[in-house]
Amino acid sequence: MNNASLRKINPVPLTSVTLDDAFWAPLMEVNRTATLPIQYQQCKTTGRFDGFMWTRESGTTEPHIFWDSDVAKWIEAAGYSLAVKPDPELEKQVDEVVDVMAAAQGPDGYLNMYFQRVQPDKRWTNLRDCHELYCAGHLMEGAVAYFQATGKRKFLDVMCRYADHIAATFGTGEGQKRGYPGHEEIELALVKLFRATGEKKYLDQATYFVNERGRQPHYYDIEAQARGDDPKHWHFGHSYEYCQAHKPIREQDRVVGHAVRAMYLYSGVADVAAETGDASLLEACRTLWKNVTHKQMYVTGGIGPTRANEGFTFDYDLPNESAYAETCASIALVFWAHRMLHLDPRGEYADVMERALYNGVLSGVSRDGEKFFYVNPLTLYPPMFAPHDTFFGGQRQQWFGCACCPPNLARMVASLPLYMYSAGEAEAWVHLYAAGEADIELAAGTVTLTQKTRYPWDGEVTINVQPQPQSVFTLALRIPGWCREASLKVNGRAIDLDPLTKDGYARIKRLWQAGDKVTLSLAMPVERVEANPKVRQDAGRVALQRGPVVYCLEEADNGNDLSAIALPKDAKCTLGKCPEELGAVPMIKAPALRPDAADWNDDLYRPAGGMTKAVTLKAIPYYLWANRTPGEMLVWLTQQ
Repeated sequence: MNNASLRKINPVPLTSVTLDDAFWAPLMEVNRTATLPIQYQQCKTTGRFDGFMWTRESGTTEPHIFWDSDVAKWIEAAGYSLAVKPDPELEKQVDEVVDVMAAAQGPDGYLNMYFQRVQPDKRWTNLRDCHELYCAGHLMEGAVAYFQATGKRKFLDVMCRYADHIAATFGTGEGQKRGYPGHEEIELALVKLFRATGEKKYLDQATYFVNERGRQPHYYDIEAQARGDDPKHWHFGHSYEYCQAHKPIREQDRVVGHAVRAMYLYSGVADVAAETGDASLLEACRTLWKNVTHKQMYVTGGIGPTRANEGFTFDYDLPNESAYAETCASIALVFWAHRMLHLDPRGEYADVMERALYNGVLSGVSRDGEKFFYVNPLTLYPPMFAPHDTFFGGQRQQWFGCACCPPNLARMVASLPLYMYSAGEAEAWVHLYAAGEADIELAAGTVTLTQKTRYPWDGEVTINVQPQPQSVFTLALRIPGWCREASLKVNGRAIDLDPLTKDGYARIKRLWQAGDKVTLSLAMPVERVEANPKVRQDAGRVALQRGPVVYCLEEADNGNDLSAIALPKDAKCTLGKCPEELGAVPMIKAPALRPDAADWNDDLYRPAGGMTKAVTLKAIPYYLWANRTPGEMLVWLTQQ
């Protein structure tokens, strides 16, 4: 940690954590054996790999302006996967793609398949609408991940040359462009490159991009005029708010615009704050964090309610049927939450990280790892949408023309162990609970934590502590925000949690010795969640949640017209099992009511008070929906 850093704690490296639980470990294996090969094949058959060498005479599909990023995220996911489990065939595939990119790189370090092959005279002329810097950022992230996994420098060196070119092109010096990306991402990537290489110029470049954004006169107007365009005519039909360039970051107090861009920007801002010690950037992040998580986030951890701008509208606007909640946006929210957690270790950041991971992120991929959601609505009524609507049709797709989400999911799942633990000089932090082992380096030596738990289906967590040597340090255990009742034992002796708990973590400081055992019990009843009254779409409704997992109704279990089902206020929720095809995980059951269809005939309206019939409501985890016969889905239930 450098002297200026604002980071209080640091993530435990991916390679220091091993998962052997029944939840995440199988998902990571499916990601490795199914998702990564499928995405490799998709990139190959769609021309994304060959795009770096494309010619008009080839007769193949012309590269798109953001195809580089799809390749980059697949490489990044492969890097994380290789770090956890060697795979010679996967490594060979990555090396072959890296060879292609190295051969395609320009003498000046520039690397972008579209602007090298399709419009070489247009490079760096439209930062606002095009994706050059965004693609560069993803390539940098891929290079760092692959280098850290394999020790191979070829891709990293390629990206260092590209970063050097970018640093020479953009800045406040004579002859430099005072531009910044329309689609943010490179900010956080440059910080990763700085951390991997120690080259401060990459941190300086990230700091420049963060500080320059939104300044007047507006660079996007300047570049539009330079290319002969009307500055008011946007390719995407939006405005400066769309890409968070309406104000300098320190003056922004609401999350606006495109959701993924916003989350990537704030992640980069948090990184720059961490490395430079700029407290004003951290305060800007705190302000924006409060807005999005208190006023603009779905119960699933989804963000960005509208398709119109793939992003935000106004506070408390959280429609369910038309919810966009792009998978990439929830993933990027996890990135930001994780960074904030290390700047300001508070349970609220880990709570949101967990909520998004178990719900809005995982819903984006099928159980077999072969199909994906771009958007994640909270209500689906199939007749609303044409069968060809790949976004809102309620069926996951093998790929998309805009394929940002599948490889983003792949890198998220592959890197999951990175989000579980952190370390301070004399503090071992546990953020997420899953069976497995972590080696955590503290000032006094290495401590090995071994978790045994069935989380998220059971709230009992046992942690065996093995310090080498015995030493005094603090074990900080997160007490989830969803938990109303928790208890703690150390070596079988009950410990009062109240005096130990601060900012969502129970902090146990003692002389730890080999064989010490901590038992954390988190009560995990079914809970009815209600939304703020200002969320008009959820008035009079409740969502069911157990532990970190949000539940939903599916037509396969409850028949159609799900919105007609009402949950009585005094109905007792019990647990059953989902069908084997969904993994036999806990299902929520409850007595409920629905109108008697035979009592209605063909009436459209009539006086209230019609007959109802008793039914048994069956709810499955939201992330598992759409893995069976397509049909309706509902998260928010009418309560009466």
